Amino acid sequence: MKRIILSLIICTITASGFAQKKPNIIFLLSDDQTSIATGCYGNDQVVTPNMDALAAEGVLFENHYNTTAICMASRAIILTGMYEYKAGCNFDHGPLTKDKFAKSYPVILREQGYYTGFAGKFGLAVSDGSSTRHNNWDTLPIDDFDNWAGGLGQTSYKTANNKYMAKYAEKYPHSTRAYAAWAEDFIIEAKESGKPFSMSISFKAPHMPFSPDQYFDYVYKGKTYKKPENYGAENAKHLAPQPKNGRQYNGYTFWRDSEESYQKTIKNYNQLIHGVDYALGMIRKTLEEQGIADNTIIIFTSDNGYSCGAHNMGGKVLPYEEASKSPLIIYDPRTPMEERGVRRDEITANIDMAPTILNYAGIEAPANMDGEDLRLLIEKPKKFKRETIALTNMWGHDETQAMGVVSKDWKYIFWNYEDDRMKPTEELFHIGKDRLEMTNKATDPSAEKQLQKMRSIYDEHLAKLKEEAITEHLYQKYAVLFDRNATAEEKKPYLTGENNASPNKSTSKKKNKTNKKNKKNKKNIAH
Repeated sequence: MKRIILSLIICTITASGFAQKKPNIIFLLSDDQTSIATGCYGNDQVVTPNMDALAAEGVLFENHYNTTAICMASRAIILTGMYEYKAGCNFDHGPLTKDKFAKSYPVILREQGYYTGFAGKFGLAVSDGSSTRHNNWDTLPIDDFDNWAGGLGQTSYKTANNKYMAKYAEKYPHSTRAYAAWAEDFIIEAKESGKPFSMSISFKAPHMPFSPDQYFDYVYKGKTYKKPENYGAENAKHLAPQPKNGRQYNGYTFWRDSEESYQKTIKNYNQLIHGVDYALGMIRKTLEEQGIADNTIIIFTSDNGYSCGAHNMGGKVLPYEEASKSPLIIYDPRTPMEERGVRRDEITANIDMAPTILNYAGIEAPANMDGEDLRLLIEKPKKFKRETIALTNMWGHDETQAMGVVSKDWKYIFWNYEDDRMKPTEELFHIGKDRLEMTNKATDPSAEKQLQKMRSIYDEHLAKLKEEAITEHLYQKYAVLFDRNATAEEKKPYLTGENNASPNKSTSKKKNKTNKKNKKNKKNIAH
């Protein structure tokens, strides 16, 4: 009997020891940060010392894409590890249903004993209704976290305007540093709980309006920025006609109104990113002070990229490099020193975030997740077999909705829309050599073999979409719209009438009717 009791005690101590060894996991998400706006990605015009240090001590992923490059859909994808057509959440489509959120990484971590916290812009509704509006507390999963400090809608850069953050407003009036102050309190609280913790912060920065923390005015004072080499309309002549019909091309005029306007805009954008960088430094300092830095994994990324004037574009959404790519850095302090500071150029994506986080916690990812566990790519890159992912835009004007596929070296985009102004168009970019996407090789005879290969890969991803797209929230229509062989007549029933023949004014009665119907859902929500 004594031997049995002794064995039970040993097992309990051992189990407790293993539990303590479960790593803490911090997931940091900026909003609209393109990868090239980060120092460690080769930009010597920006000041991001803490991101650069994190990359130098961890792993930097050079080709990280958001499979849908718009905040609501991307956040649902990050949470669930599924492509948008399975997650089923985006503007003009629907919210993330409760059953899907129940299989998201924070819910699973909490069920498995993690102490969980969220702060910042949640950015989507969790609901079984039809509205995507997330300006209501009833549609935010407050009770699904041990500590909630999320905000309504797009949240505010003014800390005092965010209900759960207002207590930090006096010392940190701008929300970016305030989130780092909340993180300090959460880390202390989580440590006292005796559980491993999962802390997720979604910064508003650098999302519009570009209102940076004045505390950092000195950082870029007097600095003049170079424009990207593919800046402006002259560098968009080779692109398909379809993407030039949405607001990404015709709006956001502050990027090209004047030299003064461009310089002001890019300065504010970069200064907002510097604020996020500073917050990262504050968080890392807290981990050191609490003595838990050596067992806390940090993952930093963004929900989509941002065009910043490239190809005359503003915003995100489109599957081009600036809009769809974001930084991704993973830091695991348990990694041997000789294996730190590495870069991986294989394709990674936002669908990988949930399975990677769960696997770091020792939890097998659910079978419904489309993403990969990036620990394999980090630790045994030769065994990482995925070579391509799909890029989709399922929101906005009919013309700009499209699907593409991307590998480490090549990108293929099929623009499906056609009318009397344009025909379906293929784009093929050799991004391994042409990262600025300045040469469309789809009609180049020397690239014919590669074009056929990328078409075949595209069709494979489309077959997956056809098989797995949910029946709700208008996702089945993309099985037709994105089909390279579908006719105009076959596509016609699935078009919304949201075209943009006149760049800034719709002439479509159907569009005007749709806009009125969705006005409530879109109010106060800037995509």
